[in-house]
Amino acid sequence: MSEWDKIIGHQWAVEVLQTAIKHDRVGHAYLITGPAQVGKGTLARTFAQALNCTAAEPDERPCGRCRSCTLIAAGRHPDVKTVTGQASGRGKVTLKIDQIRQLQSELNLTATETHSKVAIVDGFETANQNAANAFLKTLEEPPGDVVLILTATSAETLLPTISSRCRTIGLRPLPTKLVETSLVERWGVEPAAARVLAHLADGRLGRAVTLAEQPAILEERSLHLDQLFEALGQSRVGRFATAEKLAGRPEELPAILQLWLGYWRDLVLIATSGREAGALCNVDQIERLINYARAWPAEIILDSLRHTVEALWQLERNANTRLVMENLLLTYPNSQSVPA
Repeated sequence: MSEWDKIIGHQWAVEVLQTAIKHDRVGHAYLITGPAQVGKGTLARTFAQALNCTAAEPDERPCGRCRSCTLIAAGRHPDVKTVTGQASGRGKVTLKIDQIRQLQSELNLTATETHSKVAIVDGFETANQNAANAFLKTLEEPPGDVVLILTATSAETLLPTISSRCRTIGLRPLPTKLVETSLVERWGVEPAAARVLAHLADGRLGRAVTLAEQPAILEERSLHLDQLFEALGQSRVGRFATAEKLAGRPEELPAILQLWLGYWRDLVLIATSGREAGALCNVDQIERLINYARAWPAEIILDSLRHTVEALWQLERNANTRLVMENLLLTYPNSQSVPA
């Protein structure tokens, strides 16, 4: 079995890359886009393996067993470089110009074990302006024996001069049922747990696997949802106190608000279209979601969703954290009259 066969749900993208290799039409630069943990990194790594696999039969490449394949999988192949952004003090990840210059220097060296070198630049949307401009020179004048693979959430997040010089492969979230089935059959997750994880992953198989392998993430999710439920039942004074407590952990707030945003999204779906489990993320909270949706007008639920989006936008722009959280919590409806 080729490593291509292990990629779940992105068969069309696999065929595009396989065809390019088979007909010797590999481009010098590729841009793989899609949500976080949807499979961009797996596709990029498998492509790098396919370009350098030494298996005797072409149909077996990448075999996943030869020295080249195993070194690439471990991130230790001398001719395959992976670059990711660096986290700052507040948790923001940035791809910096020094990293790009180091990569350019390494790409100018002759390949030691393969005919061509591969550079994977993960999360290129995090590149600052200097780094993006520096990398543009490599795209404009690429070394003849190098294949560049960029990943990003969207082509629109990059400079047009960057994306226009790449062959773009856009990955989309997988059907929830496919994620659920894959968790059961390939990772041995219990069916009931797989259903919940598949909905929480929102079509991102990598996210679902991470949730299955790291129970602490689900424990954190429960804690942060409890904070939301507690705030909804508090008075004005109580919400000020909760805002102060949350503001003391600014590095965690974006993830917390993203979780709350998913909850409000579920409420909007139920309140406006009557949907229940089919399109929801928080399927393990279905009874509470239905009670909230019945108790609050749809306009109030939609406003809460919008205010949460606005709060995330403000935090990204370094607004006063405590003030953002106070304003947000004061806009949320009260749950004291909602049936348990």
